[in-house]
Formats: sequence, structure tokens, C-alpha cells
Amino acid sequence: MALSVGTQAPDFTLKSKTANGLQDVSLSANFGKKNTVLLFFPLAFTGTCTQEMCSVSGGLSAYGDLQAEVIAVSVDSPFAQEAWALKEKIEITIASDLNKTTAKNYDVLLDDLAGIGSASARAAFVIDKSGVIQYAEQTPTPKDLPNFDAIKAKLAELK
Repeated sequence: MALSVGTQAPDFTLKSKTANGLQDVSLSANFGKKNTVLLFFPLAFTGTCTQEMCSVSGGLSAYGDLQAEVIAVSVDSPFAQEAWALKEKIEITIASDLNKTTAKNYDVLLDDLAGIGSASARAAFVIDKSGVIQYAEQTPTPKDLPNFDAIKAKLAELK
């Protein structure tokens, strides 16, 4: 089960592939500056993950208005993530947890997803500027989406 509210969020530095090459993405880069919405999703190029990331990307300005950055994390390679983001016009930061350490640290790693191996569960965290988890949700199944209304409400409280 995902880490609980009130817990210090484990910091991470993961790779993201953009047009400018590989870039480091760190949770702690937001500490003292803005809140973070951290979204774990199982795999790029899948239906529910595409729906989730396109929806969040389409409403990205709402998160900016709430003084939050959205970072999405999956176990895909940064190169596959970039190809998917370009194909689907996903504009949020997507970071690669290829070694699955971050998913383990957040306790959202599924041992076996549909018989293809371990992957991130679908989970959402709101992490405040101090690095403390203020909202945590792991969906019942990978096909279920997080409660984005609850996420935005928590961000509004932290604003």
C-alpha cells in the first residue's frame, strides 16, 4: 500500500527524455518553491495510462494555477516515454523509474502486472513544499484513475 499522509516523501532523481536530451528530474527541486503532484502509472502506450496522462496534460494550467508541478513516473525507458509523449501530445514531465527503486520507495510496485512482470501501480501523491505527503492514493486496480478532484482540492488547501 502507498506511503501515508504525513510521511516525508522519499526524494528521487530520475531521467526524463526531452528534445534537449536526457534531463534529471528530482522531487527536491520543488522543495521550498512549489507543491508536487506525483503520479505513478504502469506503462506507456496503454489505454488507461494514455487517457490519464492526456487528461492531466490537457488541464495542466489548472495545476500551475494551484502552484504545483506534475511529475509522472513509470518503469518505461525514458526513450519509450518520449516517443509516447510525442505521439499523444503529453506535455507533463514524465520520468523513468526503469530500475523500479522509486516505485519501491513509495510502496507502489506491483510484483506482476498481467503476467508481464513488475510495474508501478497507478497511484497519486500530493507533496507539499516541505516534502511531506499531504495526499496519497493507490487505485484499486491499474484500470482505475485517481481522484483528481480530491487532488485539486488538497492543492487548493495548500495554496
